[in-house]
Amino acid sequence: MRTFDIIRRPILSEKTYADIANKKYAFIVDKSANKVEIKKAVEEAFGVKVKSVNTANVDGKIKRQGKTQGYTNDYKKAYVTLTADSKAIEFFESLS
Repeated sequence: MRTFDIIRRPILSEKTYADIANKKYAFIVDKSANKVEIKKAVEEAFGVKVKSVNTANVDGKIKRQGKTQGYTNDYKKAYVTLTADSKAIEFFESLS
């Protein structure tokens, strides 16, 4: 897999904004990617050193419209912590 096939998009919420100062970032990643692949992809894409990666599988929610119902898509979240001596990710600097 290529780098940007693994990293789908960043997660931008109040909780993740608070962690940007501590060099913790959240991404939606490919469901089949493991922690080692996610670490390599983040290091390659942003030129930083990754300390740890935590992942969580999120199940889709039930959504209804009228009498029909369905589920939103399942996805995988990755919480990436950078080392203390690593530079911050430039994309997130303007957001904090």
